[in-house]
Amino acid sequence: MVFKRILAIILAVLCVVFAFGCGKDNEGDDKLVVTIVVAGGLGDRSFYDSANAGLQRLIEEYGVDGRVIECKEDASMYQIQLVNAAEESDFVVAVGWQFWDALSELAPQMPDVKFIYVDEAVEGVDNIFNIKYAQNEGSFLVGYAAAKMSKTGKVGAVGGMDGDTINDFIVGYKQGAEYANPDIEVMWNYAGTYEDPAKGKECALALYDSGCDIVFAIAGKTGDGVFNAAAETNNYAIGVDSDQKYINPDVIICSMIKQVGNSIFKTIEDFIEEGKWEGGTIWTANLSTGLVGIGYGEETAPQQISDEIKAEIKAIIGKIVAGEIVVETTRK
Repeated sequence: MVFKRILAIILAVLCVVFAFGCGKDNEGDDKLVVTIVVAGGLGDRSFYDSANAGLQRLIEEYGVDGRVIECKEDASMYQIQLVNAAEESDFVVAVGWQFWDALSELAPQMPDVKFIYVDEAVEGVDNIFNIKYAQNEGSFLVGYAAAKMSKTGKVGAVGGMDGDTINDFIVGYKQGAEYANPDIEVMWNYAGTYEDPAKGKECALALYDSGCDIVFAIAGKTGDGVFNAAAETNNYAIGVDSDQKYINPDVIICSMIKQVGNSIFKTIEDFIEEGKWEGGTIWTANLSTGLVGIGYGEETAPQQISDEIKAEIKAIIGKIVAGEIVVETTRK
C-alpha cells in the first residue's frame, strides 16, 4: 500500500512537471506565433503602422502570440532579425522591399517557417507567400485628384528612395495627373530615407518653391515633413499607404491607400480558419481587391475635393478594373 501511495505521488509530480515545466508555458504551446519584421520603424502612421494594425487584429481576434521587430533602416540587421524571428515563430512577416536579399538567402534554409513577404516578391521559394500591391493604380487616382485641384499647373511628389517600388507610385501619379490635365507639370525628388521628417520637409519646400501647390508624400515617416511644409506654405499634400487626412485635415486632401494590415490579417486568417497556405505564389492586391484605393478621411473632416471630382475618380476606378485604362508600372 505504501509503495502504491509513493508511486501515485511520483506520477502526480511528473504530471505537474510536464504541464508547467521547461520550455514554453502550457498556454503558449497552442498559440500561433507571428512576428512582423519591419525594415524601418513603427510610428510612421503609414506603411509600418498599418502592418502592425493587422497584427494587433490577429492578437485580438485569434489570440496569436504577436511580436514586432524594427530594423530602423539598418541594412546590417535585415537578415539577423529575420533569423531571430524565424527561430521563435510559425509565421514571419517581412515588411518592406528591402528584405529581398535576406529572404532569398534565408528562407530556403528554414523550410518549416512560413514567410510572408510584403511589398515585393521572391519567386520560386515554397515557404514564401508574396504580397505585392498595385500602388501605381491607387497613385493614378491621387494624381488625377492633384491635377484637378492644382491652381498652378504644377504638382509634385517626395519619394523615400529612388527604386522600383517608389517609382511605381510616381509613374501612376504622373499618368493620372496627365489624364486629368495633359498640360500639367509633374515634378519629384527623393529624400533618401523613410525615417527623417526634416529631410522630407526640405524636399517638399524645394517643390513648393518651384511652383507646385500639391505634393504627394511617398516616404513613410519622412512624409511628416511634407505635411509640415504644406502647412507652412499654405499648400496641399497627399498622404500614403494609410488614410492620413486626420494628421492635418486642412492640408491633406486625400491619401493613396495600401491596406497592408488587412492583407496580412487575411493571409493568416485563411491559414487559421481553413489551413490555406499558398507558399511560392504571388498575390497582387489591386483596385479590384479593394485593398488599394483612395481615401478622403472622415466625412466630418474638411473636404477640399468636390463631390464631382470624387464621382469622376469613382468612374476611373471602374475603367481601371475593367481594363479600359491600363496604368503604367515599374514592376514586373
